Amino acid sequence: MTSKQRAYLKSLASSLDPVFQIGKGSLTPEVTEAISEAFNTRELIKIAVLKNCFDDPGEIAQMIAERTKSQVVQVIGKKIVLYKESRDHKKIELPR
Repeated sequence: MTSKQRAYLKSLASSLDPVFQIGKGSLTPEVTEAISEAFNTRELIKIAVLKNCFDDPGEIAQMIAERTKSQVVQVIGKKIVLYKESRDHKKIELPR
């Protein structure tokens, strides 16, 4: 992913509300599965890491990206933005 594409996705994500929240249980297989299923209907997902989760949001983002085969767009504070291109429901056209 180029820096231009990443900047475009960041601009789209700024208006999104978090779809998932990760709490004190941290990253469970159920949360990972739910995020993976959410990629079936949307390409860009924002996740909130709650204050009672003591794991590093950057590490959580990397683990989710590996397990769902998505890409980390950004991690700001306790917010994570992930992107996974959809073959069936393509809505986001990335700049070249």
